[in-house]
Amino acid sequence: MREPQITLTVRHTPSALDSRRGIVRLHPEVLDALGLREWDAVRLTGARVSAALAAPSSGHVPGVVLADDITMSNLGVTEGAEIVVAPVAVSAARTVTVSGSRLASASVDPATLRLALLGKVLTVGDAVSLLPQDLAPPPGSDVGAVRGSLSRTIGTAWTTELLTVTATEPSGPVAVGQSTVVGWRGGATTGDPAPPPAPAPAALGATAPAQPAGTAPEEEPPPLADLAGSRAAARRFAEWLDLAFHRPELLARLGTSGRLGVLLSGPEGAGKATLVRSVAHAEGVRVVSVAAPSIAVLEPDAVLARLDTAVEQATAAGPGILLITDVDALLPASQPPPVATVVLDRLHAALDRHGFAVVATSAHPESVDPRLRGADLLDRELRLGLPDTEIRTELLRVLLREAPLEHGIDLGAIAERTPGFVAADLVALRREAALRAALRQRDGADRDVEPRIAQRDLLGAVESVRPISMSTSDTLATGGLTLADIGDMTEVKQSLTEAVLWPLRYPDSFSRLGVDPPRGVLLYGPPGGGKTFLVRALAGTGALNVFAVKGAELMDKWVGESERAVRELFRRAAEAAPALVFLDEIDALAPRRGQSSDSGVADRVVAALLTELDGVEPMRDVVVLGATNRPDLVDPALLRPGRLERVVYVPPPDAAARADILRASARNTPLASDVDIDELASTLEGYSAADCAALIREGALTAMRESLEASEVTAAHLAKARDAVRPSLDRAQLAALESFAANR
Repeated sequence: MREPQITLTVRHTPSALDSRRGIVRLHPEVLDALGLREWDAVRLTGARVSAALAAPSSGHVPGVVLADDITMSNLGVTEGAEIVVAPVAVSAARTVTVSGSRLASASVDPATLRLALLGKVLTVGDAVSLLPQDLAPPPGSDVGAVRGSLSRTIGTAWTTELLTVTATEPSGPVAVGQSTVVGWRGGATTGDPAPPPAPAPAALGATAPAQPAGTAPEEEPPPLADLAGSRAAARRFAEWLDLAFHRPELLARLGTSGRLGVLLSGPEGAGKATLVRSVAHAEGVRVVSVAAPSIAVLEPDAVLARLDTAVEQATAAGPGILLITDVDALLPASQPPPVATVVLDRLHAALDRHGFAVVATSAHPESVDPRLRGADLLDRELRLGLPDTEIRTELLRVLLREAPLEHGIDLGAIAERTPGFVAADLVALRREAALRAALRQRDGADRDVEPRIAQRDLLGAVESVRPISMSTSDTLATGGLTLADIGDMTEVKQSLTEAVLWPLRYPDSFSRLGVDPPRGVLLYGPPGGGKTFLVRALAGTGALNVFAVKGAELMDKWVGESERAVRELFRRAAEAAPALVFLDEIDALAPRRGQSSDSGVADRVVAALLTELDGVEPMRDVVVLGATNRPDLVDPALLRPGRLERVVYVPPPDAAARADILRASARNTPLASDVDIDELASTLEGYSAADCAALIREGALTAMRESLEASEVTAAHLAKARDAVRPSLDRAQLAALESFAANR
C-alpha cells in the first residue's frame, strides 16, 4: 500500500523555540490526514530529502509547513517552495558520526555530543545544531546539564554551531539513543578513553575564532585556485582588501578613506560566502559570519546585541570582516522593520574602525534596503554569474578530485546535462552519485572491490538532483522525449530548432554575424494538435531547464501581484539559464489590452511581459515560448520583432502524420494482423493528434470489455472505438487559424 503524502508550502517558523531543533510544525488536519501523532517523524522532500519531527501548529492554514532555516537548507529550498511531506520509519541508531568546526570537535566530548543529539531525527548529509531538542525531551536527557556543558566548553557560540551528519548505522533516518555510539569524524567516539583537556577557546586564536551567537561555523575555505568561475571577482575583492587593510596610507594620499563595504550578489548556492572566506584566508584576514535569516526573527534588542558581538569578534585581533549572509532577510526593501534603521547606524559606525570591513551577500539585491547601498555603507558591488558548461566542468573536476572514479569519466558530458546548476547543486550531485555507487557496491557481487563512482552514477544523479534555481518551479516532464521521436512536422521542428535551440547552442554564430537571436516564439494551432508535446520534445532535445506556466496562474486580483509574479518568473529563469519559459494558454495571460473587464490586471501583465522581453536589461540564454489555439486574442504588441517574433503554426495532422501518431500510440499495444494503420489513418479526417491517441486507447478498452484475457486489439475493436471517439477538429476554427497563418 502506498504511503500517504501531502504537498505543502514551506514557511520560515516565527518561533525561536522551534529554531534549530529539527522540528517542523504541521496543521492538525495534516497530521490526521497523514496518520501521524504528535512528535512522529516525517520525511521531507524538496530538492533534497531530509527528515524531522512533526508537531501540531495553530494559527496558519493547513497547506503550510513551518520549518527553520537549517531544515530548509537541508532540503535545498527557500521560503515559499513546495515540499512533499510523508510519514517515515525511524531506526534506532547504532552509530552516528558527525563533523564540525575545529572549535566544536576540539571542545565537545562525544558523551556531551550524544546528549545534545538525543531526541533528534538525523539523516546523512544534513546539518544539525547542538541545541538540545527540549520541546519533547526523550527519557534520560538532561537539557540543563547539556546547555551548561556546551556553554562552558565553547562559549556563547555553542547555540549557533552547525554539525554535518557524515555517517549513520543503519542508513536512512535514525534517532540517537543512550546506547548509540556517537563520535567525531576521524576523532573520538563515546567509549574511548577521555582525551586530554582541550585548550580554552581563546588559546585557539585566529585559526578557529569563537563565533558570536547567530553566526555560522567556519571551516577551512578552499584555495583561490579552486574558485572556478569566480576568480575575476575574487581577484577584485582581494585588491580591495589589500588597499583597505594593508595600504590605507596610499588611499589617504589620494584623498579617500580605507572604508570597505561590499554587497556581493549572485544566485543561491553560487559560492558567495565561500569566495569571501577564501580571499580573506589568503589575505590573512579574520572573518566572522552572521546569518541574517537567523537573527531577523529575534527581538530588536537581541538583534543589535548579536550584531555588536560580531563586530567586536571581527576586530578583536587584527583586521577583520563582518560577513552578513542573505542580508535581504534582515534589511528588506519593502516594509523594513524599525530595527533596520538602528542596524544601518551600527554598521555605519563600525565602518569607521580601522582594519574593519563589512561584506553582505544576497541572491536578491533588488530586495535589499536601498539605504544599505549608500555611499557611506556598502558602496561597492560584486556579482557572481551562473557557471557555463566550461566552468561547470572545472567545478566538477575540483569537487571530484579526491573521489575514486572509474576510468573514462566524461565530466564534460555531465556538465552539458546540468544547465542552471551552481556550485551547491554540483556538491549535491557528487553526494548523490556517491550514494548510488555505494548502493551498487552493497547490492553487487564484487563487494570486496574498492568502490568507485561511475559515469552512470553521475548521470543518474543528474536525473534526481534538482537545481536550487528550480526548487520553487513546476518542471515539465520530458520522459526522455526528443524531436527525433516526433514523426512528420518537419517544418515545425526546424522552425523551433532555429528559434529556440540555435540561440542557446550557437551564440557565437549570432555574434559573428552581428545579429541578436530571437527572444520568443508563438506556437499556435488547433486544440489537441500536440503543441505541449512539441515543447516537451524540444526541452528533451536541448537539455533545457523549462519553466512551465499556465496563463491564468500568473493572474492575481491584488494590485501589483501579477506584475511581481512575472518579474519573479523571469528572474528565476535567468538564474537557471539556459532556460525556456513556456507560457501555455498565453491568450489568457496576455489578451488584447483594453478589452478585458478585470480592473486592468491583464493590461498590467501584458506591460510587464513587454518589459521583460525587450526592457533595458536584455535576457541572456532565456527563450520565451507561448502556446495558444486562439492567436487572434493575443495582444499584437507581443508579436512584434524583438518579442514573440517567430510565429509557428502547428497544422492538424494529415493522413501520413496520423499514421505516425497511431503507430507511436500503439507502440506498446499488440495489434491484430487485420489492422492496417495506413488505411485507418486515411479515414480519420478531422481527428487531432490527441484524438488518434485516444482511439488506440479506446480500442484497447473495447477489447478488455469483451474479455479481460484479450491479448490483441483487432480492426473490429478500433471500428467500435470510433463510435466513442469522435473527431474534435472544428472546421470553422481551422479556417480561422489557416487565415491567421496566411496573413502572417
